[in-house]
Amino acid sequence: MTTTDALFAQFGRRTTALPLPPFLAETEPDRRQWRRLLLTIEKKLVLAGAWPGMLADDLSDYLYARSTRHFASLMTLISRGCRRAIRTGTEQLTEEVMDAVRNDASAEQARTELAAAITAGLFTTRPGRSRS
Repeated sequence: MTTTDALFAQFGRRTTALPLPPFLAETEPDRRQWRRLLLTIEKKLVLAGAWPGMLADDLSDYLYARSTRHFASLMTLISRGCRRAIRTGTEQLTEEVMDAVRNDASAEQARTELAAAITAGLFTTRPGRSRS
């Protein structure tokens, strides 16, 4: 057994996989749940230039497309965005800052179709603004 194999085996014994289905935004209750998630994350961000609604209002559709509805991808994206915002001195998350952040490969590959629907106005994550 190689050192890498031993590390993976040890990691597997120390963790438990918890399945979390992708977030939906097809119905009004789904969109409200997505918004609550973003508002909760906003409260925990420590950025000098942050404002209420930075994620839940200004970046809602953008984050949904970039994360392709997956919590782990969303948190990776936001975490990397915060690091970039701090390093560059912007201290806030905007589409410009987030566009410079790479996300996990699966999310980056799957986002194209969803982003196109949002851009065309065919889909939104914002409560009260359903296009369907």
